[in-house]
Formats: sequence, C-alpha cells, structure tokens
Amino acid sequence: MKALIFPGQGSQNLSMGKECIALDERYEKYFDIANEILNFDIKSIIFGEDINQLTLTENAQPAILICSYIKYIHNESKYLNIKALAGHSLGEWTALVVSGVISFEEAVEAVHSRGLFMSNACEPNKGSMAAVLGMKIEEIEKILNNYDDVIIANYNSPMQTVISGETEQLLKSMDELKENGAKRIIKLNVSGPFHSHLLNKAEENMRIKLEKINFKTPKIPIVQNVNAKFEIDPYIIKENIIKQITRPVKWVESIENMKENGIDEFIEIGPSKVLSKMIKNILMDVKLEYV
Repeated sequence: MKALIFPGQGSQNLSMGKECIALDERYEKYFDIANEILNFDIKSIIFGEDINQLTLTENAQPAILICSYIKYIHNESKYLNIKALAGHSLGEWTALVVSGVISFEEAVEAVHSRGLFMSNACEPNKGSMAAVLGMKIEEIEKILNNYDDVIIANYNSPMQTVISGETEQLLKSMDELKENGAKRIIKLNVSGPFHSHLLNKAEENMRIKLEKINFKTPKIPIVQNVNAKFEIDPYIIKENIIKQITRPVKWVESIENMKENGIDEFIEIGPSKVLSKMIKNILMDVKLEYV
C-alpha cells in the first residue's frame, strides 16, 4: 500500500516549481492565486536569486506549499490508490490540501500567517535549533532533562534528532551532547525555537487564525505529527495542526505506524527528497519514490 509524504521547511530551493511550469504552463495559475492572496509576488521570490529572502519563514512556508502542491497536481493521475498522507511539520499542510480538508487558497494564507507567527513569537536570537547526529534518542533525552528550556523538536530518524529552545541553554546542551558522544551537532539557520513551548504565542495566534476555517473530513487519512496516528476527524485534525507549532514532530513513530498498518511504499512529493533519506534510516524494507 502507498502513502504520499510532503517535506517541510528547509526543503526550499531557488527556482523550485519551474520544471512543472515548463511541462504545463497552466500550473502558473497557482503562483498567480498565491500572489493575490498574499498581496506580494511570491513567485518572484521563488524564481529570484536571493536564497536568504526565500528562506525567511514567512516566505519559505507558502513557497514550499505551492511548489509541493503543483508537483502533486502534475502527478495526481499516477496515484489513485493512496492509503495515507503525511507531511513533516509544514508539509502536513500540503497533506491537508491534497486530502481536501482545506482549500489551496486557505492553506496559502494560513501558512504565511503561521510563518509570521512563528518568527515573531520569540525575540530575535533568543531561541534556536540544532540537529544532533549519531546519538540515540534516549541518550539525548537524558541530557536534556538538565535543561528546562531545551526539548526535542523533531524525531527525524533513530540517529538524527533536532533540538529546540532558548539559545543560551541550547548552546550549553550542545556542548554536553558532544561531550557525551554525539557524532556531530549542527546549529540550524532558523528564526526561532520551532516546535517548543517558547512558541506558545504563535500557537495562540494560529488558533485564532483558524477559527473561521471549516476543516472537512479528509478523503485520505492523515498521519499527523503530534500523535503519529491516522486521523479522519476534522476537529482532531485542526487541533493537531494548531498544537503542532509547539509540539515535537514524531516522524519516526509516524513512519513506523504506517508500516505497521500496511504501508510499504512511500512517495515523496516536494522540492527535495529529504524525507526519503530519513525513511531509509528508519525502515529497511520499504519502497521509496521521489517526484
């Protein structure tokens, strides 16, 4: 059985989406729709030359959503027997659109606001994130018990974990993790401590933002980051997508749960195949495809 998966922030690259427009110029309408909703030219940012401008959270989030969705539309006819959808953090919003929970237009506006809320929820340089490589999750958790404001943000694979929190504590925890066996630690170029309690204000703002959006029953179950469970209840899906801002991304558990429920083929749709690389380190006996 097959599942579609969609990457999140960090998968962006300049000119992403151009290959789809080259195949069918009708896809350009999705950029036009987004420009009108956002009231600025997101297409010129994506197709421009300034990667720093594209990487700004409020730009990267709608940009990745738009390009992932265009890729899905282009390949939709190939994937008619899909049993589950999942996305990594921001990528879950693409899954919502593909499953018909919300419209493309609603998602574009929502994720732009999400990016702004996340960027502005914490003072500049007060919070950050880091990727910890080559260290077991249990060992990371044990060390982080010494730090009130540093938590695990992303359970990406058994040997790749992202931590998030207050910058000073984060730097101290990085040193301790290195001293205790982490093979490598990479401080991430992000605008805040995503997926941590330091973004409570962003979660509150997102709840208000989504109050008037009617979430529909998905055509395909969505395995959500917050609980790693198959969900079809619109109320639960909305609650989980709001809570996602301050809760860890349970990617390892999500993939393992899908495998336990018969998913043996994962098709990644988005600007890069970052999730396929993660899954290779989670499961050995599944088929992976990237489009």
